[in-house]
This record gives sequence, C-alpha cells and structure tokens, in this order.
Amino acid sequence: MRSPDVDLNPVIEYSDRTGEPRRLVIRLDPGSGVPRFEQLRAQLSVMVAVGRLSPADRLPTVRDLAHQMGLAPGTVARAYRELEHDGIVVTRGRAGTFVADEPPHSEPLRERRERLQTAATNFVFDMRQLGIADADITAAVIEVQRAGAHP
Repeated sequence: MRSPDVDLNPVIEYSDRTGEPRRLVIRLDPGSGVPRFEQLRAQLSVMVAVGRLSPADRLPTVRDLAHQMGLAPGTVARAYRELEHDGIVVTRGRAGTFVADEPPHSEPLRERRERLQTAATNFVFDMRQLGIADADITAAVIEVQRAGAHP
C-alpha cells in the first residue's frame, strides 16, 4: 500500500545490458481509472518499443521497484507477468527480469543499428567540424552517458 508522501513520479534505477546503472521516470496517475499495474505495464512496454529500454536491460526486482515507487509488490509482479506474457520481458529465475532480445512491437534491431550508425556518423562529423579531438569527443560522450542525460 502506498503512503501519501511517496513521490508518484519517481526516478527508477535499473541496469542496462552492460550492467551500468541507468534511470528512467515512470509516472503513475493515482486519479486515473486505469489500475496502477496497467499504467506501469503500459509505460514499460512503450519504453521498450521506442528503445528507451533495450534488449537485455535488467529491470529492477519486483520488491525493489515496488519500494522505489511506493507500490505493493503484487502490483509490480502483475505488471511484470503481463509484460512476460506479451513477450516484452523474460524472467530468468533469481537472475532477474530482462527486456527480451526481440521484443514484439519494438523497432527491429537492424533498423536500430542503422539509426545508431547514422547518428554516430553525424555526431562525429559535427564534432570534427568544430575541431574537437577524438579523446575529447569520447570523454564527453562517456560523461553524458554516466550522467544518464537524455533529450
């Protein structure tokens, strides 16, 4: 049961496929007629579909996510069960819950790789135009990535 002082728009901690800590925001509307497990399921599903959560990213445990969001563990467990039923996540026993390698309704991996290559090529071109050294480009990308920044 959620206490009244719990933030309904928490930043959730999780690990990406390399084990690096990441953050995402999940917004639950307590006034909505949509059950909280469904709000959670829908948001995680969209995050996978648009690539915000990538294949092999490890989601928080049921208990950890429930604690971070101020929800009952059963609410999170139901959302995870629904996501697993839909093929969006896979549960690997005690290892945890992970985004599926080929989740349905997500951008195909080949297309994502192509978009990554295009974005990287454009970024490097822009940095070279500015005369920025390779080491400074790499350091800037790592710094932004570690900060968890996103548009």
